[in-house]
Amino acid sequence: MNLSATTLAAATNENLAQISNYLIYSSMAVYTLAFFAHMAEWLFGSRSKVARTAAALTARPAEGTAKAGAAPAVTVRKDGGTAVLDKPKVVTRAASGARDVPDGPGAHGGTEKGDLYGRIAVSLTVLAFLLEASGVLTRALSVQRAPWGNMYEFSTTFSTVAVGVYLALLLAGKNVRWAGLPLVTTVLLDLGFAVTVLYTESDQLVPALDSYWLWIHVSTAIFCGAVFYLGAVGSILYLFRDSYEAKLARGGKPGKFATSVMERLPSAASLDKFSYRVNAAVFPLWTFTIIAGAIWAGDAWGRYWGWDAKEVWSFITWVAYAAYLHARATAGWKGRKAAYIALIAFLCFLWNYYGVNMFVNSLHSYAGV
Repeated sequence: MNLSATTLAAATNENLAQISNYLIYSSMAVYTLAFFAHMAEWLFGSRSKVARTAAALTARPAEGTAKAGAAPAVTVRKDGGTAVLDKPKVVTRAASGARDVPDGPGAHGGTEKGDLYGRIAVSLTVLAFLLEASGVLTRALSVQRAPWGNMYEFSTTFSTVAVGVYLALLLAGKNVRWAGLPLVTTVLLDLGFAVTVLYTESDQLVPALDSYWLWIHVSTAIFCGAVFYLGAVGSILYLFRDSYEAKLARGGKPGKFATSVMERLPSAASLDKFSYRVNAAVFPLWTFTIIAGAIWAGDAWGRYWGWDAKEVWSFITWVAYAAYLHARATAGWKGRKAAYIALIAFLCFLWNYYGVNMFVNSLHSYAGV
């Protein structure tokens, strides 16, 4: 009877693992559709005249036509009537504070068709997120533990949380739909790498991982990584947008492609502020993650800190983000310099995430790669 129960349980767990794989692959298919929908949003947005209108908004008014410091406006004639579109007010604290540039209209470029595809993309992303989250949950049920025992499980959970954070920001009314295309692209790459290179059959944890600290330490590390990722996307786009705005300020004329893309993004100041806010918000949690890991190490190995590769790179990542936050508080290091530090910090996180587990011999090399 006990043998039959054990056999039945094993068969059930195997079926759950197969269902989990099916759900992960299904989410990849839906993410692919979301990717094409986001591409359509950008494509139809590029045909809009809103980008040119946004450029006109940033132009200085002719001498004598506006008071110094007044917000410029553009006049649009339609059907014999005249309408004045005032420049939206933007309050920033970015390094490029000398510029007062409005946010772009978004990837849809102000077109109804572009916006429709954007909303379809978000809806598909929600569906894919639910499928992927169900796959992660089913994987956990198949082994009756937290689904973070190896790199495959960590990767699928990481991309799920990253999408979840993005959707939560959208639900909160934040202007982050511009991150949809890079996010979905990255998630597809992450899941593709997970199912082809990192895949590991579901199994029980090694003794060192069999602790309630797994739920605390690893869950916070995954969440921090997801938020750091969004901050890195913001920093990369900030660097491009800042270069674009600087070229315009010098009287330069960017190419049509750069103009079409850059003028639909938020201003450099807004992107810089977004990156700073998300990185600053999650930094205390990353500090807690390292402390929790040290406590777990004390329980598992009898010492809180042993200069293991994973411990060292976690600390290096902490130092890099601390340097970024300090740079943002220092006048001479705001803006581009701080953004470079933020990207270096995220690269440290990625190396700690992939490199240490895959290429370095350490106490944390039990990840099933």
